[in-house]
Amino acid sequence: MAPAPNPIALITGASAGIGAAFARLLAERGHECALAARRAEQLTTLADAIAAAGHKRPHVIALDLARHDGPSRLAGELTARGLEPAIVVNNAGFGLRGPAADLDRAEQLAMIDLNVRALTALSLTFVDSLKRHGGGLINVASLSGFFPGPGMAVYFAGKAFVRSFSEAIAHELARQGVRVTCICPGPVPTEFQARAGLHERTPPFLGRSAEQIAREGYDAFMRGQRALVPGIPNKIAGALPRFMPRALVLQTVAAFVKRAGPPTA
Repeated sequence: MAPAPNPIALITGASAGIGAAFARLLAERGHECALAARRAEQLTTLADAIAAAGHKRPHVIALDLARHDGPSRLAGELTARGLEPAIVVNNAGFGLRGPAADLDRAEQLAMIDLNVRALTALSLTFVDSLKRHGGGLINVASLSGFFPGPGMAVYFAGKAFVRSFSEAIAHELARQGVRVTCICPGPVPTEFQARAGLHERTPPFLGRSAEQIAREGYDAFMRGQRALVPGIPNKIAGALPRFMPRALVLQTVAAFVKRAGPPTA
């Protein structure tokens, strides 16, 4: 008889930022981890650093989850290694700044593939193993998921999907012993900003470090909390659209995204 698969915490987008912070935190908390992202060198460096800190060295799986076969390839790789997730941290994603009609269409569709389709696939693929181990999902959305996003329309819409989807499956899976926590952080200084075409003009009272987000998100997950907006200023910001005229919300977000872009010549 084949040995039972080894339960692990799977972190996507683990090569930097919030994903790397989750990898370090989960290893510190005693979880055996599997790190997935496109960049093998960064993943290997992170895995070596975690091992050097005295924790079990994470498994490294380099692949592109934006590809349509990405989630199934990841699942197959875990099976081949005798691993199955007890926790899945769906963190992989990227953003693009600019009018949707002007941005490259293929890149925007790739953003949907990664931020929405891959997250959905991985959330549903491992439900049975999450049930077996009494674990669950940590889905990383964004404060932007509370707003329409002129200037980053596809990104904001994708994060709204992640919020709605995560809360719905949290309700559906609760009776099966599977926890689902959706984290909606405000601005976090990571590589995301450079990829999205943003620069550092974040109001300091909104910002939080990747390490803070990982710690607060993990603690919320362990409490069985369905959704988390880290920080009181961000909680207030996320509630504002319910009390503002929609036209004013659109104007405010459009101005904020424009200011967050690089200075024009």
